[in-house]
Amino acid sequence: MQKLLRFVLIIGLVGATGLFTPYSVQAQTVTTNGGCLNGTQPSGALWLICIPPAVTWNHDLVVYAHGYVAPNQPLALQNLSLGDGTYLPTLIQGLGYAFATTSYRQNGLSILQGSQDILNLVEQFSAVCRCRPGHTYLAGVSEGGLITTLLMERSPQVFSGGLAACGPIGSFQKQVNYFGDFRTLFDYFFPHVIPGNAVYIPPEVMNDWGSTYVPLITNEVTTHPDAVKQLINSSHAAWDLFHPESVLATTQDLLWYSAFATDDAEAKLGGQPFDNHNRWYWGSANDFRLNVGVERYRADPTALANLQAYETTGHLTKPLVTIHTVGDGVIPFWQEVVYNDKVRAAGDTSHLIQIPILSYGHCNFTSAEILLSFAVLVQQVTGAMPSGVQQHISPSQAQQAFDRARQAVGTIPR
Repeated sequence: MQKLLRFVLIIGLVGATGLFTPYSVQAQTVTTNGGCLNGTQPSGALWLICIPPAVTWNHDLVVYAHGYVAPNQPLALQNLSLGDGTYLPTLIQGLGYAFATTSYRQNGLSILQGSQDILNLVEQFSAVCRCRPGHTYLAGVSEGGLITTLLMERSPQVFSGGLAACGPIGSFQKQVNYFGDFRTLFDYFFPHVIPGNAVYIPPEVMNDWGSTYVPLITNEVTTHPDAVKQLINSSHAAWDLFHPESVLATTQDLLWYSAFATDDAEAKLGGQPFDNHNRWYWGSANDFRLNVGVERYRADPTALANLQAYETTGHLTKPLVTIHTVGDGVIPFWQEVVYNDKVRAAGDTSHLIQIPILSYGHCNFTSAEILLSFAVLVQQVTGAMPSGVQQHISPSQAQQAFDRARQAVGTIPR
């Protein structure tokens, strides 16, 4: 993969002290004294804009694209805290950057609409601060990682560079099939546990997910180890070899996406997008029996045609840094491999840096890994490392991030 060694060398140079304590400022207008402002776009999307005081603002902007949200949830600003509790608007302002994010106009599948809301947000920022930022960086996680990659390909004139974390950037169609395959295989090995199937989810499944179906899935997985082993082997979903209980986490996570994304995606794509009619599943105790007995589905032509708008091309003209855990069970690391192949086929790999992280879990990054990835992006855009990052990462945090990235290089599947 391209430029991994350069990343390893860059982050080996970074180090210093701890993180800021989270805070939030509300204001009617963002002035030279700094502050945050909330509002609503004409599309209905909520937005948040924060600008540091003039004495600390470097006049650059970080725009944040959040991940997938269940369609039955109310609109809200999402994913604003990292796993360790660090509040993103505070962290980004502490680095000297302005911060902006949006809820998107709708939950569920919102990649195309979210992309437009992000573009509108950039214009909203200029209206709020009555200025144009020197550099505009776009960073997204999971679904927002695909939004980031699509916008870096399709609207490079708007953004100086992008950071895409754990997104389905290689092939959205393959991601849809990955979710569908797992539900189909689960129904084969664990029949009649969850109502519906891979292409239809009854409303009660979403309504009673936490109270009824999570306990049922937990019981099935823990009491039928042989069946769950075949499920994981034939789906090729990631789990942590050192923590066998991660098989349950992977299963619950993937079935959650089946429960909360299937019907919504069908409605928005104009048809059923999952197709396994000629798939050969392998990895079970009896693959012939599995392939004879598993349910088969054909995608609707309209849905397949509409999915093309969600596919990346690999054509980049501005820097894009991607970060992905090798053991991601929800959005597999092979998405990075597929995207790397697209960029190679497009003919110019100079704008892509991919950072694998040797860890299990979806978007399971430390704050140091996120900050160092952002630092690599800024270095690619400006030619210099952002000085603020060195004030927020201890030498031990930087070394740990360096080690996990370096160790992951040798585990990348092809």
